Amino acid sequence: MPRPAKPVSLAGIFAALADTTRLRLLNLMAGREVCVCYFVEILGQGQPKISRHLAYLRRAGIVAARREGKWMHYRITPPADAAVASIFNATLRSFGSDRKMQADRARLDRACCAPHRLVIPEGAPRPALVAPALRP
Repeated sequence: MPRPAKPVSLAGIFAALADTTRLRLLNLMAGREVCVCYFVEILGQGQPKISRHLAYLRRAGIVAARREGKWMHYRITPPADAAVASIFNATLRSFGSDRKMQADRARLDRACCAPHRLVIPEGAPRPALVAPALRP
């Protein structure tokens, strides 16, 4: 049974959004559920660093995780508080005009269509769309 959503404070959302790696992770998760192995390959950072940032986002209450066998899938869980959600959604929308964020998303889209081009572990699940779509 899923745990109830953790309330996200205004200070908590600003702290969670105050790191480039966490912003890039949120950008890749916008509108889809992504396996951690894709984050590692696309961002070019080590798995421990990626996992540490994902744990921070989970503690902040804006990301949820789901285990499927040995794979961990991550997705955005929008804040319930209207003021916090407004800031969060504006941040997600801003990724649409950021070249680096768009390049990350393009790499993820290519990886989903041709996983053999990246170093993704055999059997890794492809990112799946989630509803409601929060794509920028």
